[in-house]
Amino acid sequence: MSKLVAFAAIQGGYKVVSQVEGEYKKALETFDASTKVSFGNTAYYLPVIYSLLGIKVETLEDLKKPLEFARGLLPPHVKGKNHLPYLGPLLDAGMAAIFAYEIKEALRILNEPDFYSFTEDPDVESGSIWLGPADDTILRKRGVEFVDGSAPGFAAIVGAAPTPEIARDIVEDYQKKSLYIFCAANHNNTSVIQQLVDQDVQVGWNTRIVPFGPDISSAVFALGFANRAAMAFGGVQPGDHRKMLMYNKERIFAFVNALGDVGTEWGVAAAGCVNWGFPTLADTDIPEILPTGICTYEHVVANVPHEELCQKSVEVRGLKVTVSDINIPCSFGPAYEGERVRGADLHSQMGGGKTQCTELVKRAEMNEIEDGKVIVVGKDIADLNEGDTLPLGIFIQIAGREFQEDFEPIMERQIHHLVNYIQGIMHIGQRDISWVRVSKAAVDKGFTLKDIGVVLHAKFHQEFQKIVDKVQITLYTEKEDVAKLTATARAEYKTRDERVDKMTDEDVEIFYSCSLCQSFAPNHVCSVSPERTGLCGAYNWMDCRAAYEINPTGPNQPIEKGECLDPVLGQWKGVNEFVEKASRGAVTHYNFYSMVIDPMTTCGCCECIAAMLPSCNGVMTVNREFAGDTPSGMKFTTLAGVMGGGASSPGFVGHSKYNITQRKFIKGDGGLLRMVWMPKMLKEEIKDRLDQYGKENGYPDFYNMIADETVGTTEEEILPFLQEKGHPAMSMDSLIG
Repeated sequence: MSKLVAFAAIQGGYKVVSQVEGEYKKALETFDASTKVSFGNTAYYLPVIYSLLGIKVETLEDLKKPLEFARGLLPPHVKGKNHLPYLGPLLDAGMAAIFAYEIKEALRILNEPDFYSFTEDPDVESGSIWLGPADDTILRKRGVEFVDGSAPGFAAIVGAAPTPEIARDIVEDYQKKSLYIFCAANHNNTSVIQQLVDQDVQVGWNTRIVPFGPDISSAVFALGFANRAAMAFGGVQPGDHRKMLMYNKERIFAFVNALGDVGTEWGVAAAGCVNWGFPTLADTDIPEILPTGICTYEHVVANVPHEELCQKSVEVRGLKVTVSDINIPCSFGPAYEGERVRGADLHSQMGGGKTQCTELVKRAEMNEIEDGKVIVVGKDIADLNEGDTLPLGIFIQIAGREFQEDFEPIMERQIHHLVNYIQGIMHIGQRDISWVRVSKAAVDKGFTLKDIGVVLHAKFHQEFQKIVDKVQITLYTEKEDVAKLTATARAEYKTRDERVDKMTDEDVEIFYSCSLCQSFAPNHVCSVSPERTGLCGAYNWMDCRAAYEINPTGPNQPIEKGECLDPVLGQWKGVNEFVEKASRGAVTHYNFYSMVIDPMTTCGCCECIAAMLPSCNGVMTVNREFAGDTPSGMKFTTLAGVMGGGASSPGFVGHSKYNITQRKFIKGDGGLLRMVWMPKMLKEEIKDRLDQYGKENGYPDFYNMIADETVGTTEEEILPFLQEKGHPAMSMDSLIG
């Protein structure tokens, strides 16, 4: 490590801290010291400062302590001819700059509250392209992808490429590897984000190309996202700086790409990222730091050719990615799942209320189908003019020696994700309410409907090879053919729903575990039974059984439930033994049907969180999409922060949306009739099932008895409503004994 590296980084640290001290002084002269300071809808305050120092920054006055801490971290200036090649002073200078950058961004938001949009997608037409720090709703939504491996890591790109075309090629390389791309800073009066926008590339969380901000200080949002993931999903406590940094090194696979001239401010930011184990790779001739120790391999690598930047970054970080080579004219991968096909980009579409679009998967005998055969019956995309619509029926036949009818809906559900993975194609919905939109760009590349079949055939073989031997796909586009398939499909849907709804926990001797989230929440063990779906909403009992059939050593393992220790609370000896072993002794037992007594552990991926409302003798639940206040006194983000990370928290429990109306939902606490409040958006989403539950349990108007935010967001506000409606919880035994 050269003297020049140390000099530049340390000088950069002094420069950044001094600048921010000046901005802070000016803010104190402009605003009262008690003025609120925050990053918006988050329970993690200023997340880097909170996670590493344990300091809760809520006011302008609160910024003083971390800023003083940053100043105290700055090492002595480099002097003399010799410099000992120790990383320590550089890391300290880098960390000081990172703290200062986060304070700088907090002051920017205070001074210019409309500078960032704080949304998932930028408003490109208005010129508002910078999103700023992600709120906790986005963190929870996107964190699941880092947990289940569909997003193996992220590339933080600062600066701008020499040409817009090079910027696009670099970003597309990362998208093909399913990585997120977090962008900040500019070079030569432009940025990678602006270069992409100028080429009509969609940016935002939905395409995994995230425009954090225009300055190098905005890169701190990427570090904040990583640290919040550690707290939300990994149970790392605020202030435990060593565990926080080690967690990031071992579990968050990220790196920095510096495109353009690396000055002292960029240099000290790179030194700061080394603390996290995140290396920096540059396209310019900068001094390198090549020894290993903190990052997986090198710390700073220079002169990386643009066409090699993606592969070299992945190699240096030690990241393992799986890239599927699908023979279609468009790029393919999870990075395109959130891509929109808007009106101006639209070539043609199927379904969405304009035509019928139906999907059906059926088991077939080996001799009935030909593997890899894709048939289009009727018109294809090439037969359409811009703006045309088509009906569409996707009929998939699967043969496999171990393929069962129970697996049909699981495979059917994959269609949504896999079709969305095609660049320029948007898929919404499932079953007989699907909607497919095809972009002009995809048609220009040569996309046809047959490519949908090619993708589904390849991916079903890749991801379900244990149970899939043959796949044949027929795509119908004639109205009569689609109508016929739809009638058949609806009969199948009805049969399936009745079969699943009729299953009970008593019907089976085997439950299944799901340890996908243990990569972020090491102590969390989710147990899935027929009447207790996975709390993330993505896995039910049949899904887990299928996953075990596919991968016997994977995250879904069979659990022999064994002796029933408590049929009301839902506790089994075999489950307890499995949970204790899988959590490495952190959790010895839990109950499936109670949120009051030893409830199941919860991680940050849960769709909803239920909480006791003692004054109302009932419970509430809130879904993660709801950002408002709740009668528990906490928003979803706060609730998740309190109980995420694999804890069993009496009085609270994470669960899926579907689980709400399953027969044994909090049965040990009185069941769903205890539910006194939930957000209106969630009520509407599950209205039909709530109505059915109410009729079956003697309360046909139960849906209207449940309060929502239009009634109130405190127990005092909703209690009169519950009493007026005669809510069943009002006459039940006390919830707290």
